Amino acid sequence: MKHESQLARLGLFDARVPRYTSYPTAPHFSTAVGAPKFVEWIEAIPEGAAISLYIHVPFCRRLCWFCACRTQGTQTDAPVKAYAETLVTELGMLKKHLPRGVKLSRLHWGGGTATLLPAESMRMVADAIFNAVDLGEHGEFSVEIDPNEIDDERMDALAQSGMNRASIGIQDFDPFIQSVIGREQSYEVTAKVVDMIRARGIDSLNTDILYGLPYQTKEKITESIEKVLTLKPDRVALYGYAHVPWMARRQTLIPSDQLPTPQERLGLFERSQELFSNAGYDIIGIDHFALPTDGLSKALRAGLLRRNFQGYTDDLAEALVGIGASSISRFPQGYAQNESATGAHTSAIREGRFSTHRGHVFSPEDLMRARLIEMLMCDFAVSKQELVEQWGADPAGLDSEFAACVAKFGEMVEITETGIAIPEPGRPLTRMIARHFDAYDLSKAGHSSAI
Repeated sequence: MKHESQLARLGLFDARVPRYTSYPTAPHFSTAVGAPKFVEWIEAIPEGAAISLYIHVPFCRRLCWFCACRTQGTQTDAPVKAYAETLVTELGMLKKHLPRGVKLSRLHWGGGTATLLPAESMRMVADAIFNAVDLGEHGEFSVEIDPNEIDDERMDALAQSGMNRASIGIQDFDPFIQSVIGREQSYEVTAKVVDMIRARGIDSLNTDILYGLPYQTKEKITESIEKVLTLKPDRVALYGYAHVPWMARRQTLIPSDQLPTPQERLGLFERSQELFSNAGYDIIGIDHFALPTDGLSKALRAGLLRRNFQGYTDDLAEALVGIGASSISRFPQGYAQNESATGAHTSAIREGRFSTHRGHVFSPEDLMRARLIEMLMCDFAVSKQELVEQWGADPAGLDSEFAACVAKFGEMVEITETGIAIPEPGRPLTRMIARHFDAYDLSKAGHSSAI
């Protein structure tokens, strides 16, 4: 109780802060970055380099009420097939600008519902990808699979195209909670899909679940996690439900008066963390868990854990290229985002131009602070030496900021011989501590609860 009081005094239960999957965060992108800059950055990738590629499919058969992603519903395959053809055209355009010998370290299909693509469209898009750029020797090809929107034909198409990691969104297995959030997906259907995945020799499995949903209790989330554990995923993302109805109108269908309080959210998170730890999973950053044999655990132990738009990753590629409507690319020089509206994106591609319409050019300080925040989010510790030697930070300036952080957060942060660290009791405050080092004004951005 004393610990919870300390967290409350420091503002954990009231704060709204970024998730820091990027820095600066997307609300600070501007129209200063357009298609010419995107092409310039693509062509600047070194020959033979490893890159990541993200393919976005913005369609869903039904719109889940809890989701704040940019998606659109469709009851027919016609717009999905047309969109797949647009992706193929876009990939062909990308190929013209990629330097020689570039390989894929990571390929991820997400959405929306990536598995809404018909099998023939899946094969067509995969062929276009590998015609543009080969998968590297140890490359990972992952796909977000909706258990309600997959069958043997589509699973075969993915497996035969080279998928070697699957990701399944679960959210919560309680039937009543599922009905309240507009996402009905039984344990039996989910387990069957896991069996389909493994029957095709795909052993790597991610699952996503949410805490902070309406009517969720420690007992209910315990039951859901125990079911998740029977599926034996390699890694799990435990995300806090972000209730932002001013950004996602569909969330107005969710009864806000039945949401857990911030204090109850913390209890749900701590119970979930306990269950995964007891089951042998390593704690990865603020909200992921992985088996010791998984790449995330290995990266954590080696000090190579990184953070990007998909959360935590062991991918060290310096460039992540986003394909499809609303996709965001990250280059050493900055961020570039495609048009969010599917129609606007499609029109641009049909006209033979990339749809990049906003982004951000990194300053040296951006790069330094991005790495500082990434260290906090991944390792709960900052290396002053790395920031000075690799990112040009001013040592005296860092000392001053570190001291101010300790003055603000007290014993929840500590000065170390190598820099600054967040001891275990302070880790629920990690996003708030990261916010302390954010040089941008966040007052105009609507971010999610700090817990």
